[in-house]
Amino acid sequence: MSINITRIFDFPYYQLETYNLEKALTTKYNGQWESLSTQEYLDKANAISRGLLRLGVNPNDKIAIISSNNRTEWNVMDIGILQLGAQNVPIYPTISEEDYEYILNHSEAKYCFVSCSEVFEKVKAIKDRVTSLKAVYSFDSLDDCESWNEILKLGKDESNQVEVEARKEKVSSNDLATLIYTSGTTGKPKGVMLSHNNLVSNVLDSEKRVPLNYGKAKALSFLPVCHVFERMILYLYQYCGVEIHFAESIEKMGDNLKEVKPNVMTAVPRLYEKVYDKIYAKGAALTGIKKKLFFWAVNLGLQYEPYGANGWWYEKQLAIARKLIFSKWQEGLGGNLELMVSGSAALQSRLTRVFAAAGLPIMEGYGLTETSPVISVNCQNDSGFRIGTVGRVIENVDVKIAEDGEILVKGPNVMLGYYKDPGKTEEVMTGDYFHTGDIGEICNDGFLKITDRKKDMFKTSGGKYVVPTLIENELKQSRFIEQVMVIGEGEKMPAALIQPNFEFVKEWAKRHEIDFTTNAEIITNNALISRIQEEIDLANTNFAKWETVKKFELTPNIWSIDEGHLTPTMKMKRKVVKEKYKDLIEKIYRP
Repeated sequence: MSINITRIFDFPYYQLETYNLEKALTTKYNGQWESLSTQEYLDKANAISRGLLRLGVNPNDKIAIISSNNRTEWNVMDIGILQLGAQNVPIYPTISEEDYEYILNHSEAKYCFVSCSEVFEKVKAIKDRVTSLKAVYSFDSLDDCESWNEILKLGKDESNQVEVEARKEKVSSNDLATLIYTSGTTGKPKGVMLSHNNLVSNVLDSEKRVPLNYGKAKALSFLPVCHVFERMILYLYQYCGVEIHFAESIEKMGDNLKEVKPNVMTAVPRLYEKVYDKIYAKGAALTGIKKKLFFWAVNLGLQYEPYGANGWWYEKQLAIARKLIFSKWQEGLGGNLELMVSGSAALQSRLTRVFAAAGLPIMEGYGLTETSPVISVNCQNDSGFRIGTVGRVIENVDVKIAEDGEILVKGPNVMLGYYKDPGKTEEVMTGDYFHTGDIGEICNDGFLKITDRKKDMFKTSGGKYVVPTLIENELKQSRFIEQVMVIGEGEKMPAALIQPNFEFVKEWAKRHEIDFTTNAEIITNNALISRIQEEIDLANTNFAKWETVKKFELTPNIWSIDEGHLTPTMKMKRKVVKEKYKDLIEKIYRP
């Protein structure tokens, strides 16, 4: 009898019945990879459920998990919590203590599970200010924190498994499964309420785009599982019988790829950029004919079009490039990678082209926490791969473009709402349609293209949110800066285009005995550039590391209404400014 999957915790039971893997979840401890079979995974999850029951956990209780790395324990806890009708509240480990305090209080978390001493110290600092919190447990063995093994011991006695089964029966597909707090870049983080059906439907509707050997493939997981993208992917892997190996860290990714030899991995664009930059640096260090061949292959890759669209001569050259050059790229990534998936921010087309040419296709998708997350994704089957798009919309999800160009989404993947905030929920919903805040278009053949953001907020290629207006307002406090635009959508870091306050600069130059005749001349002056860098360094102290402006370029002309930089009400026309200074933007990101 095949299991009908309607709740998240049905996935591992389905895996047991269909694939019964020897290595369902694998984590490295003290230099050794240790695996749980599907049966052991479920045995531990049930022990957690029994232990939590004995602690008095009730349906709808919130249990927080804060882990600095992806690991087997996270997934065991997840299933153990959800089977009781309680909710898992994953928290991003690197946020501030204040945000920990806010989220734990807002969610009224009863228990908190942490990965290690670093996370525990942050929780310990605010624990007394969270009245709902009864206890904290750690996955790592710590002297001053109870171990999660205590819960497993508490659940060793199977006499209350009957009660666990009764609780499971009562959980319905539309019940709340998790609260995911989105980056609080404008005010406090919002708790996105996702039901079992939100995530289950998203897995089942995305599965048709997966070209893997079910029951035999391996995956390497390292994107934070507190993000809905990786979490949904982990459920998808479980459904498809894919062995999940958890990478130790971003730094050890290269080693882990060679050890695990995965067939699939997911990442944010920033990681693919890093991989490409490393490969490029190695190629640039070559000499003679080897160097020439390397750059010939890269340039060929940058012209890549799928499905043989470039013709037979290109394909013939590509076959040679793959044999001589690109095969080494594949070896460096473990040798077995068939598929890479990118999400969370825009992927640059040059990366899509060059990796696809190398036989390492990256399938870009699109979605938000509020949509569980997948709305659309590229895939290689059925001519479903189009560079410069985020693929076709998945089954059972409906996308329409509003009059102002905004992408609106309706489907079983759309959240239940924002926790304890019906007002904010109403702001983003029109009937059943969720407002994404992104501007886009649907091409004739069904591919979705993101063309702009309705809101000014953007994401770097590392998947981090940046609110440019906050940074711009801070920078504009400097007397040296009249106009500034923070850029970095889909790039590895924020940067800035700056129009200096030329009147003030003239006075400053006079004081420092610097002669110049034109604005174009003064903006190349090293003393001025260094002085403005000081202003930027000062402003950067008010922001998180990923929000700080790392590079800037000065513009020689004054931004004005007449020249089209500004609206009649003096608001900046971001699109126009970007277009006018596209050469400077190129200089910043591709010097």
